[in-house]
Amino acid sequence: MKTISEYSLGDMLVTYVTNEAGQVGMTLIPAALKDQVLQKDWALQSLAEVHFRGDPLPNAYANGQSLAGTRSTAGMIFRRQRREENRILTEMSDAQGRKIIHTLTWQPGSPAFRCGVCFENGSDRPVTLDLLTSLNLGQITPFTPGDACGALSLFRARSNWSAEGRFIRESAEELSLEPSWARHGYRVEKFGQIGSMPVRHFFPFLAVQDSRAGVTWAFQLACPSSWQFEIRRKDDGMTVSAGLADGDYGHWSKTLRPGERLTSPEAYCTVSTEDADRTAQRLLSIHREQWCRKDDPLPVLFNEYCTTWGNPSHENLSRVISCLRGKDIDYLVIDAGWYLKEGAGWSDCSGDWIPSKALFPRGIGAVAGEIKSAGMKPGLWFEPETCACQSDLFKREDLLLKRDGAVLDTDNRRFLDLRKPESQAYLDERVIGLLKDNGFSYVKIDYNDCIGVGCDDPDGLGEGLRRNMLGTQDFFRRMKERVPDLMIENCSSGGHRLEPSMLAVSDIASFSDAHECVEIPIIAASLHRLMLPGQSQIWAVMRKNDSLRRIGYSLINTYLGVMCLSGDIADLSGEQWKAVEESIRFYREVQDIIRDGVSSFFGSGQQSWRHPRGWQAVLRSLGRRSLLVAHSFDFEGSSLSVRIPAGSARVERIFRTEEIPVAVDQDGLHLTFTAPFQAVAVELRED
Repeated sequence: MKTISEYSLGDMLVTYVTNEAGQVGMTLIPAALKDQVLQKDWALQSLAEVHFRGDPLPNAYANGQSLAGTRSTAGMIFRRQRREENRILTEMSDAQGRKIIHTLTWQPGSPAFRCGVCFENGSDRPVTLDLLTSLNLGQITPFTPGDACGALSLFRARSNWSAEGRFIRESAEELSLEPSWARHGYRVEKFGQIGSMPVRHFFPFLAVQDSRAGVTWAFQLACPSSWQFEIRRKDDGMTVSAGLADGDYGHWSKTLRPGERLTSPEAYCTVSTEDADRTAQRLLSIHREQWCRKDDPLPVLFNEYCTTWGNPSHENLSRVISCLRGKDIDYLVIDAGWYLKEGAGWSDCSGDWIPSKALFPRGIGAVAGEIKSAGMKPGLWFEPETCACQSDLFKREDLLLKRDGAVLDTDNRRFLDLRKPESQAYLDERVIGLLKDNGFSYVKIDYNDCIGVGCDDPDGLGEGLRRNMLGTQDFFRRMKERVPDLMIENCSSGGHRLEPSMLAVSDIASFSDAHECVEIPIIAASLHRLMLPGQSQIWAVMRKNDSLRRIGYSLINTYLGVMCLSGDIADLSGEQWKAVEESIRFYREVQDIIRDGVSSFFGSGQQSWRHPRGWQAVLRSLGRRSLLVAHSFDFEGSSLSVRIPAGSARVERIFRTEEIPVAVDQDGLHLTFTAPFQAVAVELRED
C-alpha cells in the first residue's frame, strides 16, 4: 500500500492509503504510536462500501450476512483529495461515472471527528443502491503481530425499555472473529436496530480495544432510523463499518436517477491510548459541539407525571404550583393526559391535542400563566408523531403511514406520515400553535411505539422509514425556529431515541422510564459513556411515606445528570422538604462538573440491574474539582467500606440525608455504607 496523505487531528493520526488497483482506504491510530505500526497480512479496505443492485453478491460465505466486498466497491477508484478548512474530502468513482465523496470533519482541539459519504449517480442510467456505508475502517490492529490472538475485545451497549445502556465486553474469539487457517471465508458480526426507535436492543455504538498495545477505537452512528454495524474479518485486519441498515437487513434501497445524490448519516470516530470508558467519552465532544445549551447552567425540573399519573387538571396543578413556589425550580412540565376525552385513558386519545375543557375550564393557557407567576417556566407533553384509537386523527388515513397499502397500526398507535406537507402542517397547527398561543417554553416530545421495518415508498420500506424519520427531525427544528427559547425534551418511552442525531435536535432527553427503581443510578451512570450527562434527565420521584434514606437515594441519583423531581410533592413533610431544598443547593454548586466533566467508574459490577448488589461510584472530574456520586446496593454484613482514588483532593462539600462516614487520606477517599441503598455525593477539590 502507498500513502496518499497524512493528517494530524490533535492526538490522532489519519492516513489515507491506496493499493495497486487504485482503491483508497484510511487508517486511524494515536499519533504518539506512529513508530510502532507493524507490517501485516491485510488487504486495503475502501473508505466506503457500496452495493449496486444487479452486481454480483459477495462470496466467501458472506452473502446473506453482508453486502460488503462486492465488485461495486472494488470498482471505486481514487480520483482526488482536497482540504477545505476543517474538512477533508476524498473523491472516488467507477468507470460508469458513479461517484463517492467521503468527508471527514474535525474541529481543532476535538478528540473525535465525523465522517460521512455522499453518493452521486454520474452515469447515464438509474442505479439502485442496496448498501451505502457511513464508515468503513480497516487495519485494526496495526500494533500487535499477526491476528492479535487474545488482544482484541469489542464493547457494545445493549438497551431495552427501562434498562438503557448496559456496557458489554466480548473478545474477538468469543465472537468468532478469528481469521480462518486459509484466510478464506468472511467472519462477520452484524448488529443493529430495525425501526423508528434507534436505541432498541443496542445503541449505535462500538469500541474495539487492543489490550496488548493499550489502544482503543470507538465509534457512534448518528441515525434516527434503521442502522447497522458490521465487524468483518478475513485476514490479520479487523474492519468496522456502520451506516443505514442495508437491503438484506433493513429492507433499504434507493434508486437514483442520473445526477441525483444521497448523503449517508454521519459516523463519529476516535482512537486513544485510554480504556474503553474514557475513549467512548471522547466521542461526546461532538455531541457538545452540536448542543445549543452547552454553556447554560443545568436546570431543575419538576414533571408532574408521577404525581397525577396521566390525569393533570387546573385544580391539582394549582396545588403543585403553590407547593413549588419559591423552591428554586426552573421548569414545571405538564405531562400526559391534559387532552383527555370522557371515558378514555391518556394513552387512548392522544393525537388531536385539544386541551380538555373539563380538566382546564379556563383553558390550558391559564395554568401556564400560573406557573410563570410562581417563577417557573411551563412545559407541556406531546406524542405528536402518533395517534391513538380514540382520537379523530386515528381515522384520517390520508395523513397516516401505510404498509402494503394498509394503515400501519400497532394495536393502539398509528403514525403520521411526516413526508407529507399536510401532516407537517397539522403539527404546526396543533403542537407549535398551541405552544406559542399559550406561552409554553418547554416541550416534552414522547414516542411510545415503533414503525418497524418501514412504510410504503417508491423505493421500498426502509427508505420510507428513513425519509419519515428525517421528517421528524425537520419538525423538531421547526419547533425551535418558531417558539423562541423553546427547551425540547427528547423522550421515547424513556431512552429509545438516545442517539446522536436526535440528541442534536434536542436540548435534553429522558434517560429512562425507570421512574422509581433501585437501578436508576446504574442506568444513569452507564449512559455517561454514550451521551452527555448534561442532556440526561434523571427522575427523582419522592413519596410521602419515603424514608430520608430513600429520599436521599432518589435525589443523589439526579447528580448523574439533570435533576427532574416528581411524586407526592405536596404531601412531603418539613424534614423531607428540607432534604429536597438542600439537594437543589448542592446540585447548583456542582452542575458545571456534571455538564462539563469526564467520568471514571468504580464499584463491584452488576450482573443483575433489577437486583443489584455491592456498590457503585462515579467520579466526574473538571479541572481541580470532582464530584463523587456513590450508592450502596444489597450487601451482606453490617457495613460496606469502599475506597476510591482521589489524589491530593480535599472534601469541599457533602450531600447526604443520613450519616455516611467520609474521609480522605493519601490512599484515597473512604466511604462506609451502613445499610443497603444508601447514597452520598461529595465535591472534592485539589489545592
